Amino acid sequence: MHTHDDDADPARTAAAAARVLTEAAGVDSFDIALVLGSGWGEAADLIGRTVATVPAADVPGFAPSGVPGHRGTLQAVAVDTGTGTRHALVLGARTHFYESRGVRAVAHPVRTAAAAGASTVVLTNGCGGLHREWAPGTAVLISDHVNLTAASPLEGATFVDLTDLYSPRLRAIAHSVDPELPEGVYAQFRGPHYETPAEVQMAKRMGADLVGMSTALEAIAAREAGMDVLGLSLVTNLAAGISPEPLSHAEVIEAGREAGPRISALLSAIVRTILS
Repeated sequence: MHTHDDDADPARTAAAAARVLTEAAGVDSFDIALVLGSGWGEAADLIGRTVATVPAADVPGFAPSGVPGHRGTLQAVAVDTGTGTRHALVLGARTHFYESRGVRAVAHPVRTAAAAGASTVVLTNGCGGLHREWAPGTAVLISDHVNLTAASPLEGATFVDLTDLYSPRLRAIAHSVDPELPEGVYAQFRGPHYETPAEVQMAKRMGADLVGMSTALEAIAAREAGMDVLGLSLVTNLAAGISPEPLSHAEVIEAGREAGPRISALLSAIVRTILS
C-alpha cells in the first residue's frame, strides 16, 4: 500500500499518481475531476461509462477512505458530448483533515487531478445547513467559503488570490441547468466532532450558510494549481442548535441516500454541460 510520505514533494507524488491513473484509463489527460462527498457517489455512474476503476491503495499518495459512505476508489469515466469524448476523473477517495494525515494528504486528490490535465474540479460534500428553509436533501451551490481549520494547503511564501475561488462562470452553468439552485457560503471546521450550537452561531455571524468538514482546503489547493472550481453541498441535516434533534452520521448517510438519485442527476447534467 502507498502511504503518504510527509517528506515527499507534493508535486512529485501528484505526478506519479496522475501517471498511474492516465495509464489505467488509456488516456493522455483528463478534462474534469470530481470529488464525490456524502450523498453524491451515484453521480459517477450517470455522467458516462466507467473505463477504469483503481483502488485508492494502488495509487501513490492515496489511502482507502476512512469514512463510511465514501467509495475508496478512483474512476475514469468517458463522457460522450456533441463534440467528441471527454474524460472525467472521479475521486472517490477523499482524505479529511480530521484523519490527521496532514494537509498535504487532503490536497493530494485535487493536485493529482491537475497533474493529470484536469482544468476544472467539482467539489461536493454533505453538510449542515443554517437555514430552516433548506430541508435535508437540498443541494446548494457554494459561492464562497470561510476556512476555520487554521491550516492551509499552501506552503512557504505562496500567495494565491481567492477572490473568485468558486468560479462565477461554472456557477452560471449550474444555474442554467437548475435556475432554482440556491447559493451559500460554506464554513469548513476541522472536525470530526460536529459543531456546537455556539460554533454554528459564530459561523453564521461570520457569513456562513453551511457548515462541514471538507472542501475549503481542497478548493485552495485547486486554485493554486490553476483549476476552475465548482462547489456543491448537499444539506444532510440542520446544524446544531438550529435542529431540535441531536446530530448523527447515520442521519447524514440516510439524507444522502434519499437525495442521491436527484442530486446525482443534477450533477451529471452540470458536468455534461460544462464539457459540451
